[in-house]
Amino acid sequence: MSRLFRRPVTWVVVSVVVVGAAVALYLFQPWKLFTHSRIDEAAPVAAAPAAPAPATPGATTTASPQPRNEVLAQGQFVTQEHPTSGTVQLIRLADGSRVLRLENFTTSDGPDVHVWLSDAPAGGPDGSYDDGRYVKLGKMKATEGNQNYPIPADAKVDGLRSAVIWCDRFNVAFGSAPLTFAPGASADPR
Repeated sequence: MSRLFRRPVTWVVVSVVVVGAAVALYLFQPWKLFTHSRIDEAAPVAAAPAAPAPATPGATTTASPQPRNEVLAQGQFVTQEHPTSGTVQLIRLADGSRVLRLENFTTSDGPDVHVWLSDAPAGGPDGSYDDGRYVKLGKMKATEGNQNYPIPADAKVDGLRSAVIWCDRFNVAFGSAPLTFAPGASADPR
């Protein structure tokens, strides 16, 4: 055995195996198969715009109805590469901002998992989600629970058809949910 370790080729092979194992551990992060995290964020709310002051002193203003959050679209997650379940809502808050909300959500952990909106239909082939138009909403906050993802104010979401739990490292969808818009609803600012 000691003769084997005196040969240069043995050290080359050992070095290649060690480097290969390190790269595989970095890329695949297999321990994440056994990790879970939970977050329970409250449903999003935004303050209504302030009511204008009366034009003349002593005059009263008629209280107008306070704007409310509006659910523009919703859907149910379907499993793709990893078991994924829960519901999704695209919500316009009273101040006009938009949020994607995941409720009773659960999926697997992964090395580089993000939440996206995509123009590809839910349940489609993995390659379809990053080929068309999509909006990145950020890294997945936790593998379970209720989560809110703000949608950038300049993002055009009309025409986007699904919410996707996307692994950037391997270009696969863990799961996706169709976004069914309410009749006449537009998710983009008017």
